[in-house]
Amino acid sequence: MPVRRFPGWDRKDLGLIGRGPLRRSHVLAVSVLTAGLVWAGFLTTPSPAYAGNAFSVSSAHVVIFTAQGSTTEQPTNAATVGAFLSEHGIALSANDYLSPAADTPISDRMSIEYRPAIAATIINGRHRETVVTSAPNVASLLQSQNLRLGKYDSVTPALNAAIPPNGIVRIDHFLRWLRVEHRTIAINTIKRVNLAVTPGKSKVAAKGEVGMIDVLVQFTQHANGDVKARVIGSRVVRKARPRIVEVGAVAAMQMIATAYTPYCGGCSGVTATGRPAGHGVVAVDPRVIPLGTRLYIPGYGYAVAGDTGGAIVGYRIDLGYTSNRDALEFGRRAVTVYRLK
Repeated sequence: MPVRRFPGWDRKDLGLIGRGPLRRSHVLAVSVLTAGLVWAGFLTTPSPAYAGNAFSVSSAHVVIFTAQGSTTEQPTNAATVGAFLSEHGIALSANDYLSPAADTPISDRMSIEYRPAIAATIINGRHRETVVTSAPNVASLLQSQNLRLGKYDSVTPALNAAIPPNGIVRIDHFLRWLRVEHRTIAINTIKRVNLAVTPGKSKVAAKGEVGMIDVLVQFTQHANGDVKARVIGSRVVRKARPRIVEVGAVAAMQMIATAYTPYCGGCSGVTATGRPAGHGVVAVDPRVIPLGTRLYIPGYGYAVAGDTGGAIVGYRIDLGYTSNRDALEFGRRAVTVYRLK
């Protein structure tokens, strides 16, 4: 190919470059020569990656990489998925999970998922086995080992949980069954005063009847043989009827009764025996009625001798009431006080 010549140049001008002092004419000559070569197609203009005096290397693709539970965008010049892992220092082993396959060509914005295999120990009742797995969760691990759970079996950690750091997955086997048990409801005994009954005596007015209740019980048997029962429901079949015993009074006394409340002047609200003052607690002269004696006063009801008072001497009794109104309405009157056995 003939050499293209430019006006004002000869071969000796070209030969001076690099072998002698650099003159301004030489620089101008090189510039003109370069421009001519570009025009002639021998040289091309610099690529966009050239900036100033340095070249920048751009990545061919960006991929979506998921590993160790996190997802990131990674630039890469790798040609295949396997080469991409090598770029990140990942050596693929036989049991690792990789999607897509290692020989898949890289494309822009493609998704790559990688899970390294770990050792997991499955404790299945009394059987223990260690396997190498890249399963994403416990359920997938059990499925890969063809392990099926019974209706009442439990798994630790939960099926949707990741394989734990210690690699231990425990399966506990249970047997459960339900049973309806017929149980009785105990009879309560009610005592009431009957003045027709001989003092110190008693008689059964009603025998009462036991109740019946159906109880639904759930039994759970662990693999070691232990059985636990838990009541999960009940239904009353027949209500219990109380046993009623009528008792006669040991003694009857005619007394003068007044009334008081916890709020009276000088009252503390607490009786001499430590009981709270109120209905059912009466003040007596301990020389006539010992403290703690159970009493029955017609029109007032059952009571206990639980308090004393400076004005309560001899056959005097002070009946406790809860409200001032009730105490005022009772006033002062004669009553028959029955001592109970």
